[in-house]
Amino acid sequence: MAFSRIALLCQRFSRQQQQRQLLHRPLTTKLDNTRFLHPNQSKLAQNLIVIFTRQPFSPDDPELLILSPELNTKVVETVLNGFKRWGLAYLFFNWASKQEGYRNDMYAYNAMASILSRARQNASLKALVVDVLNSRCFMSPGAFGFFIRCLGNAGLVDEASSVFDRVREMGLCVPNAYTYNCLLEAISKSNSSSVELVEARLKEMRDCGFHFDKFTLTPVLQVYCNTGKSERALSVFNEILSRGWLDEHISTILVVSFCKWGQVDKAFELIEMLEERDIRLNYKTYCVLIHGFVKESRIDKAFQLFEKMRRMGMNADIALYDVLIGGLCKHKDLEMALSLYLEIKRSGIPPDRGILGKLLCSFSEESELSRITEVIIGDIDKKSVMLLYKSLFEGFIRNDLVHEAYSFIQNLMGNYESDGVSEIVKLLKDHNKAILPDSDSLSIVINCLVKANKVDMAVTLLHDIVQNGLIPGPMMYNNIIEGMCKEGRSEESLKLLGEMKDAGVEPSQFTLNCIYGCLAERCDFVGALDLLKKMRFYGFEPWIKHTTFLVKKLCENGRAVDACKYLDDVAGEGFLGHMVASTAAIDGLIKNEGVDRGLELFRDICANGHCPDVIAYHVLIKALCKACRTMEADILFNEMVSKGLKPTVATYNSMIDGWCKEGEIDRGLSCIVRMYEDEKNPDVITYTSLIHGLCASGRPSEAIFRWNEMKGKDCYPNRITFMALIQGLCKCGWSGEALVYFREMEEKEMEPDSAVYLSLVSSFLSSENINAGFGIFREMVHKGRFPVSVDRNYMLAVNVTSKFVEDLRTSCYLTCLIKDGRIPILAVLLVPNLGMMPMDPAPSYKVRELYLMRLCTEKLLIFNTGPQGVTRSSTRNVQAQIVAFGY
Repeated sequence: MAFSRIALLCQRFSRQQQQRQLLHRPLTTKLDNTRFLHPNQSKLAQNLIVIFTRQPFSPDDPELLILSPELNTKVVETVLNGFKRWGLAYLFFNWASKQEGYRNDMYAYNAMASILSRARQNASLKALVVDVLNSRCFMSPGAFGFFIRCLGNAGLVDEASSVFDRVREMGLCVPNAYTYNCLLEAISKSNSSSVELVEARLKEMRDCGFHFDKFTLTPVLQVYCNTGKSERALSVFNEILSRGWLDEHISTILVVSFCKWGQVDKAFELIEMLEERDIRLNYKTYCVLIHGFVKESRIDKAFQLFEKMRRMGMNADIALYDVLIGGLCKHKDLEMALSLYLEIKRSGIPPDRGILGKLLCSFSEESELSRITEVIIGDIDKKSVMLLYKSLFEGFIRNDLVHEAYSFIQNLMGNYESDGVSEIVKLLKDHNKAILPDSDSLSIVINCLVKANKVDMAVTLLHDIVQNGLIPGPMMYNNIIEGMCKEGRSEESLKLLGEMKDAGVEPSQFTLNCIYGCLAERCDFVGALDLLKKMRFYGFEPWIKHTTFLVKKLCENGRAVDACKYLDDVAGEGFLGHMVASTAAIDGLIKNEGVDRGLELFRDICANGHCPDVIAYHVLIKALCKACRTMEADILFNEMVSKGLKPTVATYNSMIDGWCKEGEIDRGLSCIVRMYEDEKNPDVITYTSLIHGLCASGRPSEAIFRWNEMKGKDCYPNRITFMALIQGLCKCGWSGEALVYFREMEEKEMEPDSAVYLSLVSSFLSSENINAGFGIFREMVHKGRFPVSVDRNYMLAVNVTSKFVEDLRTSCYLTCLIKDGRIPILAVLLVPNLGMMPMDPAPSYKVRELYLMRLCTEKLLIFNTGPQGVTRSSTRNVQAQIVAFGY
């Protein structure tokens, strides 16, 4: 027990002795050539450097085996600092660490850490941290602080904080104020600095009795500035100021932060305060501040700072001038920018292309560019001239001055118009710098001419370009051909295609397909087929949208057979058929030649190895269902499913509608089940067909059930669904229920047509509820829904009107409706024993009014007005045909 205590005391004493010895070593570990080494050790270091730099290197080199026993930490530090490459230094360090009898001290670790930190080798640096902890070597607070700073310089803040705590816990070092300052500095190096971490370390320092100094508060200020804590930063700054610690570095931290925060005025006030205290910022800081001021659009403050630099004798470099001129150009201060440009030239600094580019790209008005050209004409090269053209054309185009852009190019080529020669062209020609724009600029102008519907001017410009020895790019030809095709000028586009070939410019797939689309638009399938041959020559594919469009156009014009022949010719040219175009042909044949011809083409396509898609099947199924051939449609439907194709909701709707129209309502309902199995949700069209079919089959209660099911699934009925249900319920004699849905339809602001009104009226009359029927009739009349003579519901309206005329309860009110002109006038044409009475084709309004008023008030008499006057006859012997004359 006593021995263990003595050993512990000795260990502590030995540790204290080592720490005292370490304190006498310098904090920096970068070894210079003046450091003292024994001649033998110096020779040993040189030999090791030679061996490790010699290629090929082998760790088993016999010389290394001889030299390794002589290793010590001073030699290792010297060798590490003697390498020019971090990789060799790291290789040597790892080799030395493994040698028997040798153990790294903290200064050797610091030498390696410094090298790895400068090389930003963070992975190796992290491994070094682990090695330091595992070695359990003692270290002075200064040496440990240096190691922490190396980690901070590499951005390894978490590692620096962690190793600080571990070393302290392991008793390898007792940190002092300097060590804490190094840790704070390391934390401040990170842009994601943690305010909480810094404040926690400050509390630790205070608890340890350490006093804060300038080097403590400087990194704290940096952290607050990094995190945007402006109030706390100002508080720390004022503390530094009050203690007389303010220097250039601390001032720079805050003034640059003000600039980053956009607080330009505060930054400028701080600069003036520093001047009063004879604290002078360096050139780099001024440049950073000016750049920040320009970024914040404070050109005024940037130039004030620029003037301060001049008074201090600081000469601006080209980069600073570039920033200032860029700011002036951004704010469109042309004269000031040019003045600064001339100052650059007077100072003997050659202007670079970046400044020229800013001047030329920031202004686009011809007058402005003319002024710029006048100043910089002696400094611009070919690339600058092209920038000038680009800016000028962009200005023309932005201001819709396409004709001016065209005239400018013509001026350059020597084709002067009545408007005169551009000043810019004169300047360029006077200095022998007038060159034609590049292909990109010319293409921009041609494209804008085409977009402005000035295709002929674009063609003229293209021909002039060729005459001046330039070869137009494919884009120019493409733009003009596209413009011609949009105007339907297929012959001219084909002619330009020939010129394109003669000029050695190969057409692209876009070029040929533009013309192909134009020919399709004109329904010129002969010309389209000729163009396909050109496409085959160049190895291009025709766009399916144009082929499909041509097929549709032919079908719309009743030429479905020609459409089918065209598709055969396309296949004959070696182009693979596409089901989209084939489906368009099938649809056209069905509409023009009948369903059977469409089916025949469909079978031929399948026989030729093509796989029909869902749309092709849908077109046929829909057509068969409309033709009341739902059984055949069902066969096709099952065939489609067997091929792995998923029917769409529209296809299901066609099948359901077909079954319902043929009275096979149960088969229609079975399709609903299949829809759910196929994870397809019925839509409003599905339910509309079902509701109509159920009502037609005399199953109104099921129709209402489906109606409620539809609404429960957030599938809301539309106008057609309402009308289908109301008319269906009326046919089933459910007039009361139909009226409820009729009112709901009105509440949703859906306007019923005359058929719905008349269905309700007829249903009420059938149930001898004349009052309710006449109420709906009046609504129809007042809302202007009484059908006109060409309406298919017209005769039904006439019939219900005659019933209301014959009824004593409604005839008087009907008289008023006729008198107000709300109902067309009715006339009786057939009278027994008199035969067909000749009628005035256009009886006067008064005659018609008198007739109908008499008709309605003398319900037992019917008059006929003709050229021979009024003839009376008993209604019991009259067989009347009623025709309406509209107003």
